[in-house]
Order: sequence, then C-alpha cells, then structure tokens
Amino acid sequence: MRVSVVVPVKDDAEHLRTCLAALAEQTVPPFEIIVVDNGSRDDSALVAVSGGASVVAEPTPGIPAAASAGYDSALGDVIARLDADSIPPTEWVERIARHFEADPALGAVTGPGVFSELRGASRVLARTFYMDAYFVLVGAALAHWPVFGSNFAMRSDAWRRVRCSVHRDDPEVHDDMDLSVFLGRAHFIRLDRDLAVPISARPFGDVRSMWKRNRRAFHTLRVGGRAASSVRRWRDRLVRTR
Repeated sequence: MRVSVVVPVKDDAEHLRTCLAALAEQTVPPFEIIVVDNGSRDDSALVAVSGGASVVAEPTPGIPAAASAGYDSALGDVIARLDADSIPPTEWVERIARHFEADPALGAVTGPGVFSELRGASRVLARTFYMDAYFVLVGAALAHWPVFGSNFAMRSDAWRRVRCSVHRDDPEVHDDMDLSVFLGRAHFIRLDRDLAVPISARPFGDVRSMWKRNRRAFHTLRVGGRAASSVRRWRDRLVRTR
C-alpha cells in the first residue's frame, strides 16, 4: 500500500521542519512526501527539499487550491494529508495503511488533532468545543463523518472521482469540509479517534480568527448547495441502509 503524504504550506518553515522530521521517523515510510508551496516568502520550499519532500508550486491563493494541487500530483494508492503544524506519531503512516488494507470498501479515514501546547482545562475545552464539535456538528450536517484537514487519508481513486467537484478556487471554503461534502456521497469515511495527531493551538489565537473559521464553515455548506443539503443527505442515507 503506497501512501503519499501531502502538506500544503505558506510561510510556515519552522512548523514544516518539525512535521517533516516526524515523517522521517515513521515505522512505515511514506511512498512520497509532497509539499505544496502556496506563495511562501520564507524558506518553506528549501525546508521541504532538505526534508526529503518534493515541492509543487501553487500560485492560486488558499488552502483549497494548494491541497488540491498536492492531491493531483500524488502517485500513491492512498493520499494522506497533514498541515505544516501537524506532528504525526511514528506509526501514523502504518496505521493508515492498515485501515485501507483491511477494508477494500473504505474511502477515507480521519482522526482528531490534539492541541499539545495546551494543558489542563484549556486542552479539555479545546477538544470539546473545537475538535469534538467539528466532528459532531459537521457530521450531523453531512450525515457522515467529515475528514479533518490536519489528519486524514483517502484512496487516490476516491480523489479522482471528486476532484472536479470541489471548490478548489474558492479560498473562503474550508477545504476539508468541502472535500467531505463530495467524498462522503459515494465513499465510506471512518473516524478513528486513536489516529490522533498533535497540532498547534493557533486556531485559538484570537476571537477574530475563530469568527473567520465559523464564517467559512457556513460559506462552505452554502456553496455546496444541493450536494450539502442535510435533509437530502440524511434521506439518502436512510434509503441506502434499508
């Protein structure tokens, strides 16, 4: 099972260095690592090359365009996704490969992020009201688990089926939510809570940042239109399970 790893980045060289170092310690090495440089002005591209990754330049601004360019370039059987601030545990690639080898019907697998910088009550609150809320609320809206952009993997043929449907040129969508809208219509997405990856706590940097993320979530569902209709998706799911 060949696992390609895609990491979109913009001006995040130091986090990327740590991410690539973690990928170098995997019990099962990835087939390839693709870093998508989305117009960085720092040393992100140089860090990527020195860390053993290939670099794809994507000039269109926004994570949706950058992530999609990486998926398009991947040659593996499975495309795994991290963000530059993700620090995958040593068995991350191995665990992903086992999921897909054991279940030919599996389209994607995702896990949570762990806010390793936070401690005590702050970490509990972040997990409950950010991470758990994402899976529960978006999952309820889509009638299936969503993928989490800092920590998921999908079959490459699943990506090829939806690559022309995602809104890759809209920088205001949440790329993981947007991908989930289309991926979950024809593919089973599994949530593995033990497939956890430490990530930075920058989503909680300020109130404006949190408001921006919430606004983008509603925008993502809105541009998904009929494909994202909760009523229709739950109806279709109930019909399929009869």
